[in-house]
Amino acid sequence: MIHFQIVPKVTRLLMLYAFLAHLWDLAYADPPYGLCSNTNNYTDGSSFQSNLNALLHSLSSNTSTSKFYNTSTGTEPERVYGLHMCLNYVTDEYCRDCITTASQDILKLCPNSREAAVWEEVCQLRYSNQNFFGKLNTTGNIGLDNKQNISQPEQFKSVVKETLNSLTLKAAFNLSTDMYATGEAAFEDKTIYALVQCTRDLSADGCNSCLQMAITNISTSYYFSIGARLLSRSCFLRYELYDFYGVSDSSTTNGQGGSHGSEIWIIRILIVVSASLAIAVISSCIYCLVNKKAQKRKDAGKKEIITQQATIGDCCILEFNHHSFRGRNDLKAPDFPYIDFVSIQVATNNFSDSNKLGQGGFGPVYKGALSDGKEVAVKRLSYCSEQGSEEFTNEVLLIMKLQHKNLVRLMGFCVDGEEKLLVYEFMPNSSLDVFLFDKRRRAQLNWSTRLNIITGIARGTLYLHEDSRLRIIHRDLKASNVLLDNDMNPKISDFGMARIFAGSESAANTAKIVGTYGYMAPEYAMEGVYSVKSDVFSFGVLLIEIITGVRNAGFHLSQRAPSLLAYAWKLWNEGSAMELMDPLLLEPCCPEEFLRYLHIGLLCVQEDAYDRPTMSSVVVMLKNETTALSQPGKPAFSVGRFTDHYEAGHDDPLSVNGLSISTINPR
Repeated sequence: MIHFQIVPKVTRLLMLYAFLAHLWDLAYADPPYGLCSNTNNYTDGSSFQSNLNALLHSLSSNTSTSKFYNTSTGTEPERVYGLHMCLNYVTDEYCRDCITTASQDILKLCPNSREAAVWEEVCQLRYSNQNFFGKLNTTGNIGLDNKQNISQPEQFKSVVKETLNSLTLKAAFNLSTDMYATGEAAFEDKTIYALVQCTRDLSADGCNSCLQMAITNISTSYYFSIGARLLSRSCFLRYELYDFYGVSDSSTTNGQGGSHGSEIWIIRILIVVSASLAIAVISSCIYCLVNKKAQKRKDAGKKEIITQQATIGDCCILEFNHHSFRGRNDLKAPDFPYIDFVSIQVATNNFSDSNKLGQGGFGPVYKGALSDGKEVAVKRLSYCSEQGSEEFTNEVLLIMKLQHKNLVRLMGFCVDGEEKLLVYEFMPNSSLDVFLFDKRRRAQLNWSTRLNIITGIARGTLYLHEDSRLRIIHRDLKASNVLLDNDMNPKISDFGMARIFAGSESAANTAKIVGTYGYMAPEYAMEGVYSVKSDVFSFGVLLIEIITGVRNAGFHLSQRAPSLLAYAWKLWNEGSAMELMDPLLLEPCCPEEFLRYLHIGLLCVQEDAYDRPTMSSVVVMLKNETTALSQPGKPAFSVGRFTDHYEAGHDDPLSVNGLSISTINPR
């Protein structure tokens, strides 16, 4: 009997000890962490060592001036460059103590190294014999995580990633933040606290790139952890399930006090509370095991049902906790101003129906007039629309970097609570589909105007693929996303689904298919694979629509043919392709020119992406009539039934507008 009583007590003590040891392991990292160069070391007593000592003293002495400081000491080739950065929430005194410690630790961790970096709990220090100021460096990133796993890792990952992305935009592009941002997000019954910070010598783009890389590292390796941090030479990122930064704003330092001392006390309190809870839980479990096994099974079953039902139901959680998402100097803020919500309300007459231009896939579009008299089109993202924060910020950042006469110009943008708005230059002639698929208006599109539209779309797409600073796949090229100015010149718009390709990357895969029925390439619609050739396919569909005046989407509903592409292919092979010419053309073109453009269109919509030309080749083919064209292969989506009742150019009353598709599970 005595042994029976002792065993549960010993078991409880062992479990409690293990629990506390585990919790203590979660609470503390073991700084410092260092990165050292293993080559090109300096010798003791050298000029470099003297310059390095002077540099470290200078960095420690300037902590009271700023949380970030960079300087250099000496002359080439023995010159030393260095910087320090403290997390913004710590006091100046604790920042000074941290950098002083880092100055000592970096010499211990990296003796005689000409290049090194060290991270303490709330600061970092870096030096090199090469000038690294303003240069992004994400090599050697160090990831740290709490060992305890989260119960819903995929959902947790999504919330953490969205929170960090929002903070990244705020830190990188809001001038008033000093490249530092913190924020919270709800997850189940918990709160996620997150922090991001960049070294202030970086450009806004550099800060954004550094933090995006950090988010990728964290999301890939530690998405299942209840807390993690990423140490980079150029930035810092951290998230936890407790307020690790908020309690330190007004702290005073005393030895190891300040933010670190407060954190220790919080951790100790958490340990005591957790220990008490652990004892209660363990005791209850033992009691249930001995006396109420049946009841325990019943309660466990209920708990499992509740757990399965607990999900993050709000797909639209989005908090930009700021009202001045303003561009930094290097983003030419005057050219892309932040426009406050009140001004947009006034410009659009409080978003009145009389100002409404149309309804896009992500929300309504309104005509407006700014205070300086400029006419604009305001795209108001619907709350809980298909375009979430990622797509919206993607569109903003993309358009800011794009400058081409055949791309729509962004006049400004606004983020105010749940409101997200883009302000474009106003296109008086609306979008191409308004003219192309309306009998009366299509008659206004003569042959030369149509060729100008085709050429402009081709040049704009080529710019995205090859000539811009970024390599961009639009992924939603269609008639409604081509706007027309006063002179009917085309401008490609709507970059919410666009994707950037890096380096030599030629194709990518996604599990979420987004785009519009009738314009999606087969490899993308069926397998989620997209590349520049996906846009080429969409362009080919658009070209054939423009010269025929017939909509591809919904063509099969007339029972004439499975698709416009299939019908064009059939007539092409039969030598009857001229039947496709739009009868509403007031000044018909010569047959040779029409057939050449149809030929180019068929080359673009071939089933195999490899066989399609690049946009650079397309532009050459459109421009040079003497360029030889290869024989096109069978287009995609060409299997189906044909009938003999096709009337060229006749609008199908059953045709339907292309609808944006947000989720299709690829095979």
